[in-house]
Amino acid sequence: MAKTFRLEVVSPEAIVWSGEAEMLVTRTTEGEIGILADHEPMMAALATGSSVITDDHGREITVATHGGFLQVFQNSVTLLTDRAELAEGDREAARQLAEGMAAEEREGR
Repeated sequence: MAKTFRLEVVSPEAIVWSGEAEMLVTRTTEGEIGILADHEPMMAALATGSSVITDDHGREITVATHGGFLQVFQNSVTLLTDRAELAEGDREAARQLAEGMAAEEREGR
């Protein structure tokens, strides 16, 4: 079993996902990044898109995110996002869901 780290995906409304993860792949404004256990401390601005979490059982969870920040510190990762939803399906489905969230915000919903 791979080494894990603590991961939380948090929006203003709720903690969308919380648990132990083996890997996180997410998109920042600078490009896509992968996070494994013991990653160096960092912060980054999140881009609208999908994040894929590989949990401690090897399952992939896809989350659509709309903006926010990524923080990595002391083997703990937080995605603090404006909006987040668990997505059914793959990364493309999550990306489309995130784009829909962005469109709703532009329209003032």
